[in-house]
Amino acid sequence: FPLPYELSSLPPSHSTQPTHFTLLISTPILQLVLSLVSIRTQNMKCLSHRQALVLSLFLVYFSPPASYSYAQSTPDPQKIDLTLYYESLCPYCSYFIAHDLVRLFTDGLISIVNLRLVPWGNSAVDASGYFQCQHGTGECLLNTVEACAIYVYPDPYKHYFFIQCIEALAYQGKEAEWQSCFAETSLEPQPLFDCYNQGIGRRLELQYAYETAQLNPPHLYVPWVLVNNQPLHGDYRNFISYICKAYKGSSVPTVCNSVQFEINSFKEEKIDATKQGCFEGEQKNLTLFEPTKIPHQSMRVFTGGSNKR
Repeated sequence: FPLPYELSSLPPSHSTQPTHFTLLISTPILQLVLSLVSIRTQNMKCLSHRQALVLSLFLVYFSPPASYSYAQSTPDPQKIDLTLYYESLCPYCSYFIAHDLVRLFTDGLISIVNLRLVPWGNSAVDASGYFQCQHGTGECLLNTVEACAIYVYPDPYKHYFFIQCIEALAYQGKEAEWQSCFAETSLEPQPLFDCYNQGIGRRLELQYAYETAQLNPPHLYVPWVLVNNQPLHGDYRNFISYICKAYKGSSVPTVCNSVQFEINSFKEEKIDATKQGCFEGEQKNLTLFEPTKIPHQSMRVFTGGSNKR
């Protein structure tokens, strides 16, 4: 991204926080940090403790302080944590988000679930700071757009259904029409445009990259689903059973009274055989992604990519 790098807060009409701050990052500093990261993001799992510390400090220091961000919903400790690591143009991710994960809302499970979406997946950062995404530059764009959606629309009902709309289009090969999801979900586009165009989305993606690389055990493919920090592996579509089994509260959703608790044990070989995700190392369309501004009121901003297997 252009350096020196200026980041302004979003318009005051969307936030009650201070309205402006500026960060300057010199090219040598950025290159030094990225050289520690290594060319491939998956190699971050092999970082020394010192390198990991430097990177984490970089991400924290150069990330928007909490006092300047949108009001984030506080996770309810009584709820079950469900975290989805994914990438926007993996067809398995698109289908899971559009058709399966929606049951959190339609079946009332969202009342007992803290939902977190992490749009990064098998992407990577090269030594110059450019993103590389498994399904092309269009995936890098949409990963960042969806990161911004989570940031500027912190209510899960808002950002999930916006992302669900995008992923439903992506599964049909219509991802270029993603901006139609603003009207579909009645969301104001300006905050998201500001997030993307001012570089906040890029910084969110760097945080997601680091978080994904630190998974233990590491993710093998996406979608990669965790319930209370435990990976479901190839049984991720059975996530409702895991949620209901883990929930110890008194407000049990009706669906939990009828769900069959079939907790499957998926071994590595079975996962490979069933081919239920987009695996690391299966690089489809690696191209360096240099973000450009999203033209307002334009439906022709998509930069490529494919949702084909």
